[in-house]
Amino acid sequence: MLVTRPLPEAADTAARLDARGYHPVLAPLLEITPKTVRLPPPGAVQAVLVASGHAVDYLPASHRSLRLLAVGDATAARARAAGHAEVWSAAGDAAALALLAGRLCDRRGAPLLLALGRGRGARLAAALAADGFRVICAEVYDAARVTTLPDAARRALHGTSLRAALFFSAETAQAFSALAASAGLAPRLGGVAALAIGAPAAASLAALPWREVRVAGQPNQEALLALLP
Repeated sequence: MLVTRPLPEAADTAARLDARGYHPVLAPLLEITPKTVRLPPPGAVQAVLVASGHAVDYLPASHRSLRLLAVGDATAARARAAGHAEVWSAAGDAAALALLAGRLCDRRGAPLLLALGRGRGARLAAALAADGFRVICAEVYDAARVTTLPDAARRALHGTSLRAALFFSAETAQAFSALAASAGLAPRLGGVAALAIGAPAAASLAALPWREVRVAGQPNQEALLALLP
């Protein structure tokens, strides 16, 4: 099973695959690094919103007393483990996170702090603004695509035992599609199933000749792993 998500999440997925009797092959397609950013003081915002666990990793201790709204259960668990005092999970995607903010936060109150990666979160920020919230966007990390297909992925594709490839975001799906095509490895995918966490990821994989492309019923790891052949 090819795991394309970045570290450290890829290690967690690998452990889950191993426990189910699969052989995971780690081939991260994004490299996560922190960014230096000046955040508003905790008293200047009413809540923090995070659409990725990586954003949790780069929030300072000074903001752990704030209410934190997370896109899903895994991100919420990551926030609790990091010491955030009040954590709510949208148990879905960015649209679900915006709806959660609408239920829990005061549109007439202080701004919402949206902690995100470079170039991410524009639609979420726009949805929150359209719903009447003031939003402060803070890019706390960068997620850069790797420039070549990892050796582990190349070896797996040249072999005969690769059964499936797991994609946890549209961006990793796009990166894989471009790198596999440029490396001339697209013809090796005929016997491989692509498992996508959502429709955007599946759409990014559609141009490659997979055996099949399957989409998780919910945008989370457990739903994705439920697709395993």
